[in-house]
Amino acid sequence: MADRVLVARIGAPHGVKGEVRLFVFTEDPGAIQDYDPLTDASGRRRFRITHLRPAKDHFVARLDGIGDRTAAEALTNVDLFVSRDALPAPEDEETFYHADLIGLAVEDEAGGRIGTVTALHDFGAGDILEYAPTLPGVKTKTLMVPFTRDAVPVVEVAAGRVVIAEAFVERRDAAPEAGEDTGS
Repeated sequence: MADRVLVARIGAPHGVKGEVRLFVFTEDPGAIQDYDPLTDASGRRRFRITHLRPAKDHFVARLDGIGDRTAAEALTNVDLFVSRDALPAPEDEETFYHADLIGLAVEDEAGGRIGTVTALHDFGAGDILEYAPTLPGVKTKTLMVPFTRDAVPVVEVAAGRVVIAEAFVERRDAAPEAGEDTGS
């Protein structure tokens, strides 16, 4: 389980007085103000939101110590993290933080180990689970599957595993090796 969780990303400046666009990844976006301190990926830089207001598809935030556009520009694309301990506990076994999935075993429906979860992404069309495969013949470093009930029907954080439906399990590289019989 990760000790820090990604909760937001700072976007481009908003105006000239140091405000920034803020893209929040929490279930309750307004709760981002309650997390103090927020840190960057290194954990060395700390941020505190002093004012937050909603905008069209993001928030506009004022950060303590950021007073002009130049300072705000320097923060563009900085990810903001919070200590895992600062977040509320999941309400039940079917509720989890995306960070809790990193490092879990990936299994096929028969219970065979086929990899390890490396990341969870949202590219705009829905969540994608990325995993490092351990199957013979699969030569890619990572594979991605939709993070839906159809593709990933079982998520058991306490048991340390996720299950990928057989239709989504890649058993080998799509391109045959040179000289390999393709059966055609």
